[in-house]
Amino acid sequence: MNAPDPRRRSLLLAGGSLTLAFSLAPGWAQGEGGAKGKGKLPGSLEKEPWLDAWIRIDADNAVTVFTGKAELGQGIKTALLQVAAEELQMNPARIRLVTADTARTPNEGYTAGSHSMQDSGTALRHAAAQVRFILAGMAAQRFGVAESAMTLRDGVFEAPGGRRATYGELLAGRQLHLRADGKAPLRPRATHTVSGKPLRRTDIQAKVAGGAAYVQDLRLPGMVHARVVRPPSQAARLESADTDSIARLPGVLKVVRDGRYLAVIADGEYRAVKAATALARATRWSVPASLPGTANVPADVRARTAEAIPILERGAAQAGGRTLSATYTRPWQLHASVGPSCAVAQLVDGRYTVWTHSQGVYPLRKALAELLGVEEDTIRCIHVEGSGCYGHNAADDVAADAALLARSYPGRPVRVQWMREEEHAWEPFGPAMLVDVRATLGLDGRIADWEYAVTSPSHNNRPGKAGNLLTATHLAKAFTPPSGKPIPQPEGGGDRNAIPYYVLPNARVTHRFQQNAPLRTSALRSLGAYCNVFAIESFMDELALAANADPVAFRLRHLDDPRAVDVVKLAAEKFGWNAYRPGPRRGRGLAFARYKNLAAYCALALEVEVARETGFVRIVRAVAAVDCGEVVNPDGVRNQIEGGIIQSASWTLLEQVRFDERQVQTVDWASYPILRFNQVPQSLEVHLIDRPGQPFLGTGEAAQGPAAAALANAVAQAAGVRVRDLPLDRARMRAAK
Repeated sequence: MNAPDPRRRSLLLAGGSLTLAFSLAPGWAQGEGGAKGKGKLPGSLEKEPWLDAWIRIDADNAVTVFTGKAELGQGIKTALLQVAAEELQMNPARIRLVTADTARTPNEGYTAGSHSMQDSGTALRHAAAQVRFILAGMAAQRFGVAESAMTLRDGVFEAPGGRRATYGELLAGRQLHLRADGKAPLRPRATHTVSGKPLRRTDIQAKVAGGAAYVQDLRLPGMVHARVVRPPSQAARLESADTDSIARLPGVLKVVRDGRYLAVIADGEYRAVKAATALARATRWSVPASLPGTANVPADVRARTAEAIPILERGAAQAGGRTLSATYTRPWQLHASVGPSCAVAQLVDGRYTVWTHSQGVYPLRKALAELLGVEEDTIRCIHVEGSGCYGHNAADDVAADAALLARSYPGRPVRVQWMREEEHAWEPFGPAMLVDVRATLGLDGRIADWEYAVTSPSHNNRPGKAGNLLTATHLAKAFTPPSGKPIPQPEGGGDRNAIPYYVLPNARVTHRFQQNAPLRTSALRSLGAYCNVFAIESFMDELALAANADPVAFRLRHLDDPRAVDVVKLAAEKFGWNAYRPGPRRGRGLAFARYKNLAAYCALALEVEVARETGFVRIVRAVAAVDCGEVVNPDGVRNQIEGGIIQSASWTLLEQVRFDERQVQTVDWASYPILRFNQVPQSLEVHLIDRPGQPFLGTGEAAQGPAAAALANAVAQAAGVRVRDLPLDRARMRAAK
């Protein structure tokens, strides 16, 4: 019997959909089922294997690509367009991308953890390749030629003699409702014309030109405006509220009171603001002293009950040699989005539409359904970009506000805009953390023993349950927030990156997980990795000093992953590490981490200048080296690393939430300052190591930890003193001894 011809396909039309049955080389499954049950599919195809869930082609050759991931300013829309365009061999400008919509896109959970390219990018790459492969076979069958005899350009096949057929003509209005198999050949990197090249961001123009770019800019016909009056603290009790007088104010359409939840709906935004201000004055609360305050955050963190969870036990404890120990801490911190959170919701004929900048439209829909007491399929959540996020800020909470108030005022869109003091006081915080570390240096100058413990509450109380929504906890029939749970390794939560990436023959790492925290906590960019990398890499510098070793050489001595070695060497080389000589008040520092120990590699070298008399720290220059696997958009990767360095520098030099026994005090930019232009690095370089053919490794959070540690290490050299408690603000630097 002759071997099967890999080009033979049979085309079946049934029920208005297009079904392709393949007779292909070994490993290709027969019929519509594709490779179901034949192994794990790439990326998010494993959860959503139907090709037409990702790519739709209309008869006019218009192509729409769908992703369940959300654009948060990280440039993911542009990168995903490039991935799809490359495999479809189309101009990206001719492809429409639809993001995160519960009525239209795959359910890809949250846009978090630097997973967008790994999950959605990988899925789209393989889906697009399979679509191209199928259509090539259809075109070859139509023309009666071998596929190799055709050319494909911008979604149009051309056969000898000038015969042409577009993707849309081949499908004739039908869709590829076929299971993905993940086995269609990908285009070789040498042939790429779109992926791997810089491409102008698709989401920038309106943002820089003052156009409608964010959910905050959304204006719908007949829209009304709402503001919420919050309690002074989560423990506050509502004593009285004069809602009747507020209801009579000009433009007020409704005053809503449900338990401790107070809100006003008005015909204009300014009228809503004025009415909410008046309602706040007409409301009386009792505020118990229920908080520990932030006078001594490390002591408070250490005192709270914790469950010790071993996450690494390797070798046996070693005695002898020189032993060093240290404690590092991180304060409570905010997302501090420049634009406070906003959402719009509308209830029409029993169905809700919610426009939201949530990072997880499907989990949010589930939480809203529980909150409203309705079925999930009566709610549609549509992602619209928000002006700042990176983590679980108040986007979901304000969506809950909008949905509840839409129920109270059906028919018209209800826009809820949080105020600055609301955002600062009520968003989920990045939690305070504490790290204890001890290590022993052997006679060979290597680390002979390592013991590490990180204490932290949950970093991931995202919606999925109504109790995760702030609004739900203030209602008369209040929802109880679910208990915090640790995120298992290898990703981790508070213990993310707590396991060093270095070769340590004898090591023990423990996550002291705290189920309860005095304030609501959730994901802030990179979760526990920021604090853990700060602690590990600061301690590596202290160990290098004790071993009388160069910090770069000391790290290389403990690395066995060639890709890790490459980024450390590249960052040091581009910085000019070996030739560096510190000047007055100046110092250098380097740090390295592989995010989550399984994503992008990042090494960063910094030079700073420290004025001890004022405590002011200025970043002179920063040089980063990054390996994120195959690079789709080099400009996009650089954007992410540059932004991560600047945000991490802001956390490290300035940011800390303060609260007393009753309420949060840092409710404006004066009390919670963020990085200003005079502290942004004067020079910032990002060097990429491209790995064609290697999996995508997310970069959105790769720089957070290395930036903090490199900054701390540079400050230690410049100031001549090691500060282990963040932030390294002026007061702390002046007091350092």
